[in-house]
Amino acid sequence: MNQGISKTVLNQSFTTESGFEFQKPDVAYKTWGNLNEARDNVILICHALTGHAAADEWFPGIFGESRICDPEKYFIICINVPGSSYGSIGPWTINSKTNKPYRNDFPPITIRDMVRFQQHFLDQLEIKGIELVIGGSLGGMQALEFAILDDRVKSAVLIAMSKAHSPWAIGISHAQRMAIKLDPKWNDGNYEKGEGPVEGLATARMMAMITYRTPVDYESKFGRDLQNGKELYQVESYLNYQGDKLAGRFDAHSYLNLTEAMDSHDVSRGRGSFLEVLQNVQVPVKVVGIDSDHLYPTHEQKDLTALLDNATYSEIRSTYGHDAFLIEFEQLNSIIQSFLEKKVK
Repeated sequence: MNQGISKTVLNQSFTTESGFEFQKPDVAYKTWGNLNEARDNVILICHALTGHAAADEWFPGIFGESRICDPEKYFIICINVPGSSYGSIGPWTINSKTNKPYRNDFPPITIRDMVRFQQHFLDQLEIKGIELVIGGSLGGMQALEFAILDDRVKSAVLIAMSKAHSPWAIGISHAQRMAIKLDPKWNDGNYEKGEGPVEGLATARMMAMITYRTPVDYESKFGRDLQNGKELYQVESYLNYQGDKLAGRFDAHSYLNLTEAMDSHDVSRGRGSFLEVLQNVQVPVKVVGIDSDHLYPTHEQKDLTALLDNATYSEIRSTYGHDAFLIEFEQLNSIIQSFLEKKVK
């Protein structure tokens, strides 16, 4: 996992919306292809909640010749967001003032913080133009903020997200965070790396996996079958596996930080009405919904499309629910390639 990720530091300080200042924070990123002379043939991929900069590992179906991310045509970059577990500054970064990891002292991070952090790094790389910014779920929230905040963006693809995190989504995230905090090993966040609330994090992931898929998908995949004749339903075994898998590669602090960042998503916050904010976005935007998504239902993407002056809506048809944007690559490539072709005409 995470092959080819590079790591460096920002050549300037970074201040969060809450006023916390990091001096030359760590940045993890991965690139594909080469910059053109104008330094504007850029595709920026924004990763989702437990994703990382190696987008070709979790978004493989959009890479390659005749696909969205063709390294022969574009310079493609994915940057790990602050607060994550995968190389950029986060809760386990050493605080130079205490010589210990930040842990609970790591500041709240918002979607706008994530975008400004990436903007600083793109400035450092002397990027002059972003042909396309694309992301799903948490990545789509970032992509929308990029379209609002960054004049370099020429087009955006926003997948399975909304203009603001809904009470439904916030409630689900809250329940997941409580599962972590009620694990005795949480210990108010004062645990050693790798020895924290593994069961709580695994439980949070199990909750999430239910919202990422659909009843139809679970019925067809598992039915009521038992796992190898044991007194354990296959769906229980599957959720146990998914929970343990995430707990083995991710960290509870990061899970709390990033789900709270998602809850902060509201493009109208401090700016005026949704209409006032979104009608200022003039670049072409493709909004993509998933017909079976229970976490971010399609009415949210349709509402967002209606508020954008230069946006069109397309829908992925799938039984996989929210996860379909990480599975239905044939549909996704077709939708976005058509969008890009129309954009240049």
